[in-house]
Amino acid sequence: MQRTVSMVSRMGLRLQALPLSLGRPLSCAQDVLRRTPLYDFHLAHGGKMVAFAGWSLPVQYRDSHVDSHLHTRQHCSLFDVSHMLQTKIFGSDRVKMMESLVVGDIAELKPNQGTLSLFTNEAGGILDDLIVTNTSEGHLYVVSNAGCREKDLTLMQDRVRELQNTGGDIGLEVMDNALLALQGPTAAQVLQAGVTDDLRKLPFMTSAVMEVFGVSGCRVTRCGYTGEDGVEISVPAAEAVRLATALLENPEVKLAGLAARDSLRLEAGLCLYGNDIDEHTTPVEGSLSWTLGKRRRAAMDFPGASVIVPQLKSKVQRRRVGLTCEGAPVRAHSPILSTEGTVIGTVTSGCPSPCLKKNVAMGYVPYEHSRPGTLLLVEVRRKQQVAVVSKMPFVPTSYYTLK
Repeated sequence: MQRTVSMVSRMGLRLQALPLSLGRPLSCAQDVLRRTPLYDFHLAHGGKMVAFAGWSLPVQYRDSHVDSHLHTRQHCSLFDVSHMLQTKIFGSDRVKMMESLVVGDIAELKPNQGTLSLFTNEAGGILDDLIVTNTSEGHLYVVSNAGCREKDLTLMQDRVRELQNTGGDIGLEVMDNALLALQGPTAAQVLQAGVTDDLRKLPFMTSAVMEVFGVSGCRVTRCGYTGEDGVEISVPAAEAVRLATALLENPEVKLAGLAARDSLRLEAGLCLYGNDIDEHTTPVEGSLSWTLGKRRRAAMDFPGASVIVPQLKSKVQRRRVGLTCEGAPVRAHSPILSTEGTVIGTVTSGCPSPCLKKNVAMGYVPYEHSRPGTLLLVEVRRKQQVAVVSKMPFVPTSYYTLK
């Protein structure tokens, strides 16, 4: 998804290069920013706080951005993602309500199974990306982006009221839980020491409520925004510091911030809402056709279906692609050119890849230039350099699935 969430895509490898799109260093205005339950915890552990989506969040800690990134790939890191909007949709019309807003097949989800989906508008544009889980407790658990909080809440609350006014059995609750993401190849091993549930039976995009290191009432979901195996733990706010402290006692675990989260998701080919997808991007243009449920495509009963479904069988004018190149780092908003020098598109996210030791980026180009291996040019600091359209993810993902 993701999901999105950390806007460090224009950062580069040094904190000094931190752009306004990620966040800004805190000033006298910091008291107007929202704080997660882990705010003081971050400060105590050397977190460098920035403003992001109305929240005060750590961009990094004492370790460098690159060190945090590589530690996540080799061991595991703990991220505070409590700024994400968490909601519960309950009532017998909960699936009907959610399917009236998203492109996915929510009705087909098994108990405690989740899916990445998209809110869309009638023009086919993406309003936000979100994860919807069909819990065994009789409600839908929804996690969406902090930057779209008010828009998403209004969208869902308006639909709930519409259904209630016509006798629908539906309700919505905004959760005040914290949300911790433990990500990396040793994440399950670390977590297993603190739970009685067998995590080998919890595959990617499934969840369960369990006690975690003595903290009861935690929802553990096998997902994340890094491309690695890992979990997101929805934990009662009052217990968030206790749980984070317990996880950090394992030497495998280090804290990581927005900077590492962004470069990790970019290596994994995951979209950042507001950069790589937005209200003017359709799922097909954004290379997210796989989010469209088969039944929903046939029924054409989701917002924007009359625009989106025909695009599945035609060549859309533009498509999101991956790009790799050497030389100066490619940033968001950099022009993409044909080899003849004509501007044909724009970079939406870009950074040096700590794992690949070269620059990776995403952007939109005309369909005829979207084939992997196609040579293009990108303009960086008024100089043109060669870029190659590349398959994503740039770094192979390691999601845990049952064998």
